Amino acid sequence: MRGFHPAIALPAPDPAERRDWQTLRTLWPYLWEWKWRVIFALTCLIAAKIANVTVPLVFKDIVDSLSIPREQAYLLVPIGLLGAYGFLRFSTALFTELREIIFAKVTQRAQRTIATKVFEHLHALSLRFHLERQTGGLTRDIERGTRSVGSLISYTIYSILPTLVEIGLVMGILIIRYESAFALITVATLVVYVFFTVVVTNWRTRIRREANELDSAASSRAIDSLINYETVKYFNNERWELERYDEQMRLWEAAQVKTQVTLSYLNLGQALIIAAAVTAMMWRAAEGVAAGAMTVGDIVLVNAFLIQLYMPLNHLGVLYREIRQSLTDIERMFTLLGQNREVRDKPDARPLPAGPCAVAFEHVSFAYEANRQILFDVDFTIPAGRTVAVVGHSGSGKSTLARLLYRFYDVRGGAIRINGGDIRGLTQNSLRAAIGIVPQDTVLFNDTLLYNIQYGRPGAGPDEVIAAAKAAHLHEFVERLPDKYGTRVGERGLKLSGGEKQRVAIARALLKNPPILIFDEATSALDSKTEKAIQAELEFAAIGRTTLVIAHRLSTVMNADEILVLDAGRIIERGSHRELISLGATYAQMWALQQREVKEPPA
Repeated sequence: MRGFHPAIALPAPDPAERRDWQTLRTLWPYLWEWKWRVIFALTCLIAAKIANVTVPLVFKDIVDSLSIPREQAYLLVPIGLLGAYGFLRFSTALFTELREIIFAKVTQRAQRTIATKVFEHLHALSLRFHLERQTGGLTRDIERGTRSVGSLISYTIYSILPTLVEIGLVMGILIIRYESAFALITVATLVVYVFFTVVVTNWRTRIRREANELDSAASSRAIDSLINYETVKYFNNERWELERYDEQMRLWEAAQVKTQVTLSYLNLGQALIIAAAVTAMMWRAAEGVAAGAMTVGDIVLVNAFLIQLYMPLNHLGVLYREIRQSLTDIERMFTLLGQNREVRDKPDARPLPAGPCAVAFEHVSFAYEANRQILFDVDFTIPAGRTVAVVGHSGSGKSTLARLLYRFYDVRGGAIRINGGDIRGLTQNSLRAAIGIVPQDTVLFNDTLLYNIQYGRPGAGPDEVIAAAKAAHLHEFVERLPDKYGTRVGERGLKLSGGEKQRVAIARALLKNPPILIFDEATSALDSKTEKAIQAELEFAAIGRTTLVIAHRLSTVMNADEILVLDAGRIIERGSHRELISLGATYAQMWALQQREVKEPPA
């Protein structure tokens, strides 16, 4: 079925142990999805090669017919042979192009399917994986691997199989029509040529792999530097960044030079083997003509077959090198595809029913790493439609609560429940569809303001987008821009200020209109005037929704139904703003300190 894309069970991600046949077996189901096209294309391939090897046979008869005495020549014979010669030449081209036309869709569809499968899989991997990877190296691996998928299919189906078919046909004709010496020379040449090519190419593949790793490292370094453009400027470190990048490129240059030099060694060795074989076979053919055992047409036939053997053999060497290089490129992408998902839906996972949601953290413990515990026995409940705020110093684990509720990670102990059900029993799509978030660090797509706001609910109409922008106090700013909602925000939203990006994030969350809201330092990048204006809108938006507010500024959480004070991963205080102030402990001290900062701004 054309719409079906087989699920491939991939080996563990170990590039050093991945075998080439595993890669080819992985690719094959994507080709076999279009099996009738594959079969028809292979039929055309065989027909083209049969026509191609028949051409020298006809050419031999033409030469022999023209070499007989003039009075014995019949005009009909050469004309018929010449016509057959032209027909076979055209048939070779016809079947070759038919094969290309038929198989083109197979190649492009397989490349597209694998690329989208990798893209989908990367989005399914955990946040931990993406935080530990460098974006530049990852994108380079995907780009190079996707391109190599098409190359590998093309080399295998368009070149390797035709070459093997042609070599087999030529060897069969030589064995049937001539003495065994020709076949022995051919077999010996093939064995030596293939052995030499495989040994040297395997050696070169290790060099190529090293060059690829250095290329990815250089790309990562460049992208990392450009993403942090402002930081580079702040510290006047352009020269330092250039030196680091140049050092990486120096290592890459040395590896690439070594790759090219070893390629020349390989080409020279292959040329020597072919030259020796051609000399030996022509020597035997010349002896046959001199002895009267072979005609002039026979020596022309042998020479033509030598050319037909030489070209496939030469291509075989080139193609083997290219296939090995493509496999080297593609193994990194397949390694990504083989990465295990840290967070998975259970086989019996169910969607979260629509409607109000009550959230409960039940004795939750969590650690990013075994020796780095973040949360200890965190226990609280957010009733449906109510607001709970979590405050505390930086590094106390506040933002981790949001990541766990989104199920970017699974808890190590305890459980998180929505309406009494463990979120590990829900589908991730339905869980995340029910949550809207305004994160502490807002990153935008390099697209328009309209696109970035509409990302909260793709398909929302312009009126809905404008309403969300107005609620986030963003509309007036947008209307002052020359291109209004069509204004592009730049890479990661760099054309906007921190406050403007934050308001885009608020508008996006409001447009999503979910039953659960998370405000993770939602107004941290706003000035006091804008903060007060938006705070009222956020409180209005939270009405009827289950809301988790993560904040540093205590003035933004005064109206929360309950406030939790988190310290070193533990809840040390809880209650309303009034209750915590009267308690006179950590929260009251934080409140007093922030009030002094407001009354006594720095000079």
